[in-house]
Formats: sequence, structure tokens, C-alpha cells
Amino acid sequence: MIDISKKKVMLTGGAGFLGSFVTEKLKARGCKDIFIPTEQEFDLVKSADVKRAFALSKPEVVIHLAAKVGGIGANRENPGKFFYDNLMMGVQLMEEARLSGVEKFVALGTICAYPKFAPVPFKEETLWDGYPEETNAPYGLAKKMLLVQSQAYRQQYGFNSVFLLPVNLYGPRDNFNPESSHVIPALIKKCIDAGKAGAGEITVWGSGRATREFLYVEDCAEAILLAAEKYDSPEPVNIGAGFEIAIKDLAELIARLSGFSGKLIWDASKPDGQPRRMLDTSRAAKEFAFKASTGFEEGLKRTIEWYRSQK
Repeated sequence: MIDISKKKVMLTGGAGFLGSFVTEKLKARGCKDIFIPTEQEFDLVKSADVKRAFALSKPEVVIHLAAKVGGIGANRENPGKFFYDNLMMGVQLMEEARLSGVEKFVALGTICAYPKFAPVPFKEETLWDGYPEETNAPYGLAKKMLLVQSQAYRQQYGFNSVFLLPVNLYGPRDNFNPESSHVIPALIKKCIDAGKAGAGEITVWGSGRATREFLYVEDCAEAILLAAEKYDSPEPVNIGAGFEIAIKDLAELIARLSGFSGKLIWDASKPDGQPRRMLDTSRAAKEFAFKASTGFEEGLKRTIEWYRSQK
């Protein structure tokens, strides 16, 4: 058990969507020494910048959230960049943390690391039973290497690193840029923009048959800190809400909550991505008592309200 309130914490990606909530929760716990290496000051893909970040902050705990990430479209357009940048960030940060004598390293993976046809709900034991879904495999595999490194460093050096696998996140402050956003912010933006413009229909990617699981961002931030404080084992841990919803039902729900009454046109020429996604969340409950607490409809309402307040 680590008392994180008394530790010097380096939080990569701390200025981002998830990171902003982790920062708030760290402060709420009384943590006063939080170092966030911003993109403007540090390119964590470069070894010299990683070394400089550690020399400046001398962290005792590292929470690595920084990632080059996006939806299906962004993954298809940037497979090389998503692979290289995510791999180099993770590998160098963990090595520098080890060399610097960091007490605890929390690495964030992704649900994209799971095999394309993993049995649902995804159990951590099936992580290596096949190749990930092709559109996001380079990103998923780059993040999965953090698990390999984490376990190898624990075995050889006794380095205390843990690996978490969060499901798709959503919530206020999400990325609503249509070029790179994930499905929930993309649908919210389409519905609200169409409503304002008086449009009678919107186009949605895919067939609508694929299923996804979503976790409210604040719940994920809490899970990360619980793991940082209480979890010390080599096995990966799923972080999710434990439900799945078809994209068709999701689109209809978002349309209703955002007040869009027009037609949804499905563009089946666009990819669905992985056929089904839902996590078995029992390990997180058992190991550090994490259970998602925000109802899905409630979380969506908060996200829609936040997006409206930004316009």
C-alpha cells in the first residue's frame, strides 16, 4: 500500500482528457508534488527529453497515460506513427524510471490489445490468444509491449510496475475533433450540430452491429489511483464498467439524449472495427475494490451538457 498523497508523482498525459481527472483526484487525495511533462516542453518519444523530465522532477511514482490515440479513422491513417510513438514513449519512460529508482510505475494499456475474436467478456488470461483487430493493431501492440516490459523488469530487477487495460472512455473534456475522435464524442457532435442546423439526418460509420463497452472518465481516474495505491502484481488488470451496447443502440440513445429526432443513415462501407468488446472486471474488484459507479445514461448526459457548454 502506497500513500500517494506523500509521493512525488510524474503524470504523463496529465494535461489530456483522462489525465486532467487523474490530476484532480491526486489533488483531492492531498498530493502536492505532481509533475506533468507537457507536450510543448517534452517530446517523450525522444530519449533526451525523457531523461530531462526525470532529472527535473525526481519522481517516486510514475503514472504513464500519455499516448498517441484516435478513433478507427485516425488509426487507419497513422499506423506507423501510432506504433512508433507509443512504443518509444513507454519503453523509454519505464527504463528511465527503473534507472532512477522509481518506487511504482503504473502503465496504461488499451482494450485494443485484445485479440480480434477474444471470447466475450474479455478475460485477462486471453490477452495473448490471437492478433488484435487490424485497424488498431499497431497501437494495441505498442501499448501491449508495456506489459511485456513491466513483467520482465519485475522478474529481473524487482521493479514494481503494474499494467492496466481500460475500456473505451468517455466524458466531459473528451476529444470532439471529427478527424480523430472516438465514437461517443463523434456521435454527440453530429447530433447536436445537425439539430442546430435543422438537418433531417446524420451518417454513422459501419453497420451498427458491433458492440462496445464504455467507462466514464472519472471512474477510470479513480481505478488508476486505486491501482497505484494498492495493486502490486505482475498480471494485467481490466478496467471497465462490465456491460456492452450495440453501436446502433448507442447512436439512438445519444440522438434521444441530445434532442436529435432525425434519421440515422448507416454507412456500411466504413469499418465496424472489432465485432464485440466487453471486459470481465472481476480482477479489479478483487485486487483493489474498483467498481464503476457512474450510470451510462447519467455519464452521457454530463458529456452532452459539457459539449453544449463549450459551444
